[in-house]
Amino acid sequence: MPIKAILFDHDGTLVDSEPAHFEIWRTVLARYNTELSERQYRDIYAGVPARANALDMIARFSIAETPERLVEQKVVETREYLSRTAFPIMPDAREVTGHFHSQGLRMAIVTGSSQAVVAATTRTHQLAPYFETVVASDDVERNKPHPDGYRLAMQRLGVKADECLAIEDTEHGLMAAADAGIPCLVVPNAMSMQHDFSRATASFGGLAEVRSWVAEKFRQS
Repeated sequence: MPIKAILFDHDGTLVDSEPAHFEIWRTVLARYNTELSERQYRDIYAGVPARANALDMIARFSIAETPERLVEQKVVETREYLSRTAFPIMPDAREVTGHFHSQGLRMAIVTGSSQAVVAATTRTHQLAPYFETVVASDDVERNKPHPDGYRLAMQRLGVKADECLAIEDTEHGLMAAADAGIPCLVVPNAMSMQHDFSRATASFGGLAEVRSWVAEKFRQS
């Protein structure tokens, strides 16, 4: 089946946001005299939606707080961060998305972040014209690792799972894509390289390698 659509994750795939998310969570947890290590973030929380992280943190660290309140603080701190600067774009992300768009491939972003966070990225890094739709945490009841976001993206684009490729950087994202029946390419980063990517179609060191792989598949289709 020809490839018609590329579905991109956002955090850690299009933008290098995980280090910032780690520091933001550290700021929030410090208010409860709780210290979060980089290894804990990398092994447990990287690529996981904020509410799921909050639920785990409350249980793991015995925090006397509601998950709603933790998420609210995370949202406020993230908004403050984005008021000063955007998350840095990943190497080759602009070039690769532009190339796919020029080849007639349809694109969407499927993310555990909010629409506001993605809007800051697409606006600052001039990516908005490339993506037909964004499915964010605002749009689904069940976030990653559930497949709901990917299913909604396919519905909006009018494509089938075997006509798509997903690009992810974490195990949770891979699970979401795979459970939606979508072949998933993974580009691990420093925060996710220890994740289980056994369900991935292929793994790459960067987005430029993904572009070459997709170009070959596109020629064959």
